[in-house]
Amino acid sequence: MNRILITGNMGYVGPGVVRHLRRQFPQAELIGYDMGFFAHCLTGATRLPESRLDRQIFGDVRHLPTDLLQGVDAIVHLSAISNDPMGQTYEDVTMEVNHRAGIWLARRAKAAGVRTFVFASSCSIYGAGGEGAKTEDSEVNPLTAYARSKVMSEQDLRPLADDDFCVTCLRFATACGWSDRLRLDLVVNDFVAGAVASGDINILSDGTPWRPLIHVQDMARGIEWALRRDASYGGAFLAINTGCDAWNYQVRDLAHAIAEIIPGTKVSLNAAAPPDKRSYRVDFSLYRDMAPEYQPLRTLHDTIAELRDGLLAMNFRDASFRSSQLMRLRVLTSLRESGELTDELTWAQVAAAPAAVLA
Repeated sequence: MNRILITGNMGYVGPGVVRHLRRQFPQAELIGYDMGFFAHCLTGATRLPESRLDRQIFGDVRHLPTDLLQGVDAIVHLSAISNDPMGQTYEDVTMEVNHRAGIWLARRAKAAGVRTFVFASSCSIYGAGGEGAKTEDSEVNPLTAYARSKVMSEQDLRPLADDDFCVTCLRFATACGWSDRLRLDLVVNDFVAGAVASGDINILSDGTPWRPLIHVQDMARGIEWALRRDASYGGAFLAINTGCDAWNYQVRDLAHAIAEIIPGTKVSLNAAAPPDKRSYRVDFSLYRDMAPEYQPLRTLHDTIAELRDGLLAMNFRDASFRSSQLMRLRVLTSLRESGELTDELTWAQVAAAPAAVLA
């Protein structure tokens, strides 16, 4: 790989991906492309994550210039409106950014000679999963705009794949763990933050929903595997559950595991909450078989301890963190309220730029 383009690299997952790819592809030119919404949301970083890139370009994936694709061997497509609350608030934008812009990018990348396209999909596509663990052949049941955008993207990426354009859709489990741009709107991160800040974990459901999990560093390992994969192994198009079976947990068990590691933590369930339909266990055996050298290495215990230690090092004591800048929806709301972002999530000063045709 001589040149790798990483879209959406300035979010929660991106810093770890950039660090990992810099180590694994030391001679490659790494280019980041991001709007910069969360560039200021650094958490304990001793070095600007983007300094590990050869180039950082600020821009909207809906307007990514075609000339940027010249000479690119592979694209890691992380760019997305990245969770269910943001998708609910910005449903139309979510579909435009996550689906239409991504497919538009893939089509132009193929035409430009890019040979590898790695798409960050999600196990959330399984939605209300029922009792059995979901395999790649299971029926999808997306319940949110975010999940629907991932399903539609996979469907439209499939016909683009061929021997010269290898597409891998990594259906990641729910992300967790420390990052240079930490998010607390993810279940494990949220629970650890509550335990550290106030000694309380307030579960907003009855605690029974299932969630598969993966550490952000193990996500980066999965992306490396997808970059090295070619069409002769798994086919030109591959959608694969990315995580490990041991990391399927019920929400209440996660809370109690955190309480054991952070003594004095009180766990509160909301037994009166309406059922959370987003509950799914996932079978990761295909990823285990296809990528034996890239299996997740992190444990839940180590992840909890890492988050605890990182928050304590930041002197984190904000019991109202769910209204803070460590929640991605809150960041976007603040930028909109200040007039810096438009309702379409474009920077106000460049909102008059000609719109791309996402066809």
